[in-house]
Amino acid sequence: MRSAIFGVALLTTLAGSVAAAAGASAAAPVIQPDQGRAGVVLNHDETDALADGPLPALVTMVIPQNRIGAGLKPDTQLYHDENGNVHASLRQVIQEAASHPDGNVAVFLDAPGSHGTRILDVYQQWH
Repeated sequence: MRSAIFGVALLTTLAGSVAAAAGASAAAPVIQPDQGRAGVVLNHDETDALADGPLPALVTMVIPQNRIGAGLKPDTQLYHDENGNVHASLRQVIQEAASHPDGNVAVFLDAPGSHGTRILDVYQQWH
């Protein structure tokens, strides 16, 4: 329960901090009650600010790497094994999206048990 409460606080802080660092407030909230999660879709500048800031390290200090899911693009350069396990840090997932001119990430906080043991999911997006 502490992880869930911390996660909600972290997600709220994430949206505000990233938007402020990027000089905008375009972080788009997304609520998916049918999937048991809520999150934000960051624009490219916000994704870039997140990749360069301290939040990925702070998140992984509280949420273990094996509780964070990563939705990688098919043309990712990050290593993932035949079972779909991603062998990259949260920062690397975000940095790879930020390295594309139109790249961004969507970050979701999962309700306990709604996505197995995962607490946080990060999805890369670019064209």
